[in-house]
Amino acid sequence: MKTRLAVLSLLPVFAFPQSAKIHVNAGDEVGPAPRSWAYFGYDEANYTYARNGQKLIKELAELSEAPVHIRTHFLLVTGDGKGGLKFGSTNAYTEDSAGHAIYNWTVVDKILGTYVDAGVTPFVEIGFMPQALSTRPEPYTPTWVPGAKNDHYFLGWTYPPKNYEKWADLIYRWVQHSVEKYGKAEVEKWDWEVWNEPNISYWHGTPEDYDQLYDYTVDSVKRALPTAHVGGPASTGPAELHAADFLRQFLQHCATGRNYATGQQGSPLDFVSFHVKGRPRVVDSQAVMGIAYEMSDAASGFAIVHSFPQFAHLPV
Repeated sequence: MKTRLAVLSLLPVFAFPQSAKIHVNAGDEVGPAPRSWAYFGYDEANYTYARNGQKLIKELAELSEAPVHIRTHFLLVTGDGKGGLKFGSTNAYTEDSAGHAIYNWTVVDKILGTYVDAGVTPFVEIGFMPQALSTRPEPYTPTWVPGAKNDHYFLGWTYPPKNYEKWADLIYRWVQHSVEKYGKAEVEKWDWEVWNEPNISYWHGTPEDYDQLYDYTVDSVKRALPTAHVGGPASTGPAELHAADFLRQFLQHCATGRNYATGQQGSPLDFVSFHVKGRPRVVDSQAVMGIAYEMSDAASGFAIVHSFPQFAHLPV
């Protein structure tokens, strides 16, 4: 299995009470090292095209001879297109009084265009739910207060669509527009990831609801660009039981489940994604990032993916 995570085990961990000896045979060539560190992500999508945002994106692009991949939240969220703390919006999808779709790619293009212009490869997170499509459109715009409960944060943008056909058309037109604007060869390099951490509060639907969202989304992406790379589920660290169960059921659905969009068996899957974040703590006045837990978390996820032989070869 290809991996984009294993290199994290080489990061220095200071003041950590555990230790490990690593032996490297520099004369043993096993192949190119994966650029696991060349992936970055953040919340505030609208910061991307701000002056300092553009500067930072270019600096990240220059870190590596290999392509740098960047991912941001809120690419489809309804709003004024202004940045906010742990929030963003593009107003890509609205509807008129008769319920007809209105597409506006202006802000989305500012974000993805900043990446492309800087030489960055977009890792496109497909989400979240536009207000006009949400099964719970009000309240919608969140208020983020650090340290407070998230009652006023995970609002209408975290709900399933009330109309999967309209959602599917939105995704199809987005990919189609991207190909027209940036070219097929460019967009073929992108990864399209369906949602973010749908096993927690970013998704107010069931695991089966997410499977349905995934099926309609991947079908739409590949109708617009058959060679596109699409994957998920972008769930949280699978060392936790509920996260492991979510990842496992998603893979089972992709392998043998009935596809909600096509009615056929299974669903296309080009890569598998899950998040491992460690457990940071303070030791002797220094932040310790919890790399040992992070590696254990990753190993749990790899084991689940490997339990499905048909997916064992996929990038993770």
